[in-house]
Amino acid sequence: MRYSQILALGSAAAIAMGVAACGSSSKDSSTGGSSSSSAALSGAGSTFQAPLVSEWATRFNKSSGTTVNYQPVGSGAGIAQLTAGTVAFAGSDAVMKPEEVAAGKDKGTPVHIPIALGAVTVSYNLDGVRSGLRLDGPTVADIYLGKVTKWNDKAIASLNPGVSLPSTDISVCHRSDESGTTKNFTEFLADYSRAWADGPGSDKSVQWPTGTGARGNDGVAGCVKQTPGAVGYVEQAYALQNNFTTAAVKNKDGQWVEPSLEATSAAGEGAKPPANLEFSTINAPGARSYPITAVTFQIVWQDACKAGISKGTATNLKAWLTYILGDGQRVAPQLEYAPLPASIQSRAQAKVDALVCNGSPIS
Repeated sequence: MRYSQILALGSAAAIAMGVAACGSSSKDSSTGGSSSSSAALSGAGSTFQAPLVSEWATRFNKSSGTTVNYQPVGSGAGIAQLTAGTVAFAGSDAVMKPEEVAAGKDKGTPVHIPIALGAVTVSYNLDGVRSGLRLDGPTVADIYLGKVTKWNDKAIASLNPGVSLPSTDISVCHRSDESGTTKNFTEFLADYSRAWADGPGSDKSVQWPTGTGARGNDGVAGCVKQTPGAVGYVEQAYALQNNFTTAAVKNKDGQWVEPSLEATSAAGEGAKPPANLEFSTINAPGARSYPITAVTFQIVWQDACKAGISKGTATNLKAWLTYILGDGQRVAPQLEYAPLPASIQSRAQAKVDALVCNGSPIS
């Protein structure tokens, strides 16, 4: 697939699949999807995973006849919709916070299913600097704190000897919605900057000291593309689609690493998730690891039927997640997402196999 198609597919999926959902059974329209007779499944959340979910949905529909209606509204909004019972699954690039779990306690126990890994790039729009720029965690944090405001600031220049940096003002672009991408990016900043950790902190939404906000990865990508001197954090598929220049970032082992499929995969190789599979790969160790590599999840209820969806929708949900963790993993690299390491994939499938409907295994 050409990267110029990726975002178009994501937008088309949100619209075309939404039309399909409108034709689903009215009996289940408020409970996360239709009955198995109309074969539809609803999800919402992460824009980070949207290009991949769009491609998966197309292929899954061809093989199963089930239409997946996924609305890329941001991780926070997706979790809110899952809690409200309007979708069967939420896409998120961060695990649920305790207060989010508490808000959904009447729906039961949430299960986090990791589905892939992706790079959060530091993309920039700077005339005359088309490659080779290096940025480390402390410097990126100072840019987002508003302390470094010119591209030729000595903090950037010292990392890039021999690079002719213009005196252009830095225009910061960031997310305005609740975003798992933001959670991962700010976790990276907090690891390297005490001022960031003690100030804005790390969450899906923070009080930004400076910059322009935009909704979704596509919104931040648009901000960078349209603003000379801009810098922004966007998932790699969006950076590639826009032909962005991306910085090499210093990792935990002191190596400069470009965002790439190989470097994203390396970040996942040493991951040792806990039993609930709620984990992060930000600042993963390893000389080859890209330091802003994020795990993206689909979150479902352990007992989907007790949470409010039909048995038919629960069956479709299990089939969808099984496809993602099986054939879908081979699709991920085509869109520059890293598939799960085999050890994590098998544990994720075991979580899917353990999902139930009214206490009974889902057939």
